[in-house]
Amino acid sequence: MSDDIDSFIQKFQEEMLKQARETYGEIFFKRWQQPLYIGVLEDADAASLLKGSCGDTIEIFLKFKNGFVEKALFQTDGCAPSIVCGSFAAELSIGKTPEELLDISAETIIDKIGKLPQEVQHCAFLAAATVHSAVDKYMIKQIHKDKGTAIEEDKKALNQKHGSVQGVSRKSETILNDRNVAEGVQN
Repeated sequence: MSDDIDSFIQKFQEEMLKQARETYGEIFFKRWQQPLYIGVLEDADAASLLKGSCGDTIEIFLKFKNGFVEKALFQTDGCAPSIVCGSFAAELSIGKTPEELLDISAETIIDKIGKLPQEVQHCAFLAAATVHSAVDKYMIKQIHKDKGTAIEEDKKALNQKHGSVQGVSRKSETILNDRNVAEGVQN
């Protein structure tokens, strides 16, 4: 009896895998079976987590070096199409500048996969949107970082110009802190 059940389960699994290959194609199937670029990047320069209309979430992590994505990883709690789309979104991100990352679209991901049924293409849109959201967060951090650097340089210049007179330094500090607050920069 148990041999019959084991045989039935094995045949059922083989048929399901065969149907998946036919429906999604070989590239999809291989990436689903062995997803690449999956994991959490603890020292990411930017990360974003988005939830799709289906309830799946995809999170993208980007690490930059010299203005280019050096490493990209993703994680998802979603279905096979979310896994594959997140994997290809991470792969497509590597070696790109922030501006080039914005060229990653659902269509780019679908083209890379080769075949993705219409009813699951929302996963490609979710993966692309997650990359774009991570880029937005990265750029905002860079703007704040640049403003913070500029403010520190302004402080040094004012202290050099006015010497170490405490009253002037405090006034300069107050002016610069007021500018920080107005520009939304945190020290």
